Amino acid sequence: MRGDGIFRRNDCNGYWLSWVDAQGERHKRKAKGQTLGEARAELEAERVRTRKAIELGFTPPGKDTFAELAARYIAHQTPRLTDKEFERQSLIVENHLKPFFSGRIRDIRRPDIQRYVTERSLKAKPATVRKEGNVLKHMLSLAVEWELIPWSPADKVKLPKPPAGRVRYAQPTELRALMEACPEWLRPVMVLAVTTGMRRSEILGLRWLDVDIAHNRIMLPQTKNGEGRIVYLNHGAVSTLRAFAFGPDTKSTDKLFPDLSPPQVSVAFQRACRQSGLLDFHFHDLRHTAASWLRMQGADIHTVALLLGHKDLRMAARYQHLSPAFLSEAVSRLDSIFGLESPVRVPQLPASPEAMALSA
Repeated sequence: MRGDGIFRRNDCNGYWLSWVDAQGERHKRKAKGQTLGEARAELEAERVRTRKAIELGFTPPGKDTFAELAARYIAHQTPRLTDKEFERQSLIVENHLKPFFSGRIRDIRRPDIQRYVTERSLKAKPATVRKEGNVLKHMLSLAVEWELIPWSPADKVKLPKPPAGRVRYAQPTELRALMEACPEWLRPVMVLAVTTGMRRSEILGLRWLDVDIAHNRIMLPQTKNGEGRIVYLNHGAVSTLRAFAFGPDTKSTDKLFPDLSPPQVSVAFQRACRQSGLLDFHFHDLRHTAASWLRMQGADIHTVALLLGHKDLRMAARYQHLSPAFLSEAVSRLDSIFGLESPVRVPQLPASPEAMALSA
């Protein structure tokens, strides 16, 4: 294109690139390659990106700042997220993204985003940085959709890999000891957690209208992933729910545990863990316990994912190793396929010349 080219500077080594993008702005940067051929390849890559932007009919970006995009994004997300997830994303935008990306959206480049990921990785856990990076990617993809920028600079930016999921489950003897150490008011919460795999927030948010004892199920209208699901109840869970009194003054919208708060449950549970000698065990591990014992009783990964409300099978795959029997059974089926039910006689190999010489 007109004005594009490769040049050298007297004050430094290497080749430099100069080109005009789809918005008519000139860019100059040093080529990453050391040879003229490598510099030409880099310039051609920039030309291809420019032509693609022009062919797709992108309008030149305006002077919108990241702060203006953040305000529009928050307004866009308000009716689309649960209250808890909305609060989380709002804190990410206000406390981390806006202070770092303080200029115009059009000035954000991929190295800027990579630098944000690197700097945040020194202060926060990989899962936190990954969450923040995904929010930023969503914001910039919406900016493309709203025609504020021609393409997202966050494309192809690598985020930290999520850590391996924690799998800590209790043995039946440990559960009985823990149950005895728990205060009486906490036992129904613990039973529901370990028999259904429900999260703490789901249990404490249960209302009478969500409980369908006649059909042994609970209808959760909205869960952590923003969708509802059905929780099926076994005999232990049903017996626990039947112990609650539904009086004449009870409303269907009343909660089963109106006086319990999440911190109150967690503190009392940790105290009971210490008293019973159960180390490195948290309330959420009751959910892992339910899933782990489902696997060890023969439930497949798809069943566990459905019962626990996992949208991604990778979340349930952490329990895969707890049921090796089905893998052994699957491998044994190859015997009938290849006709190997009977032992295969190993043929005798001819002796080597050296061995024959020694035997002589």
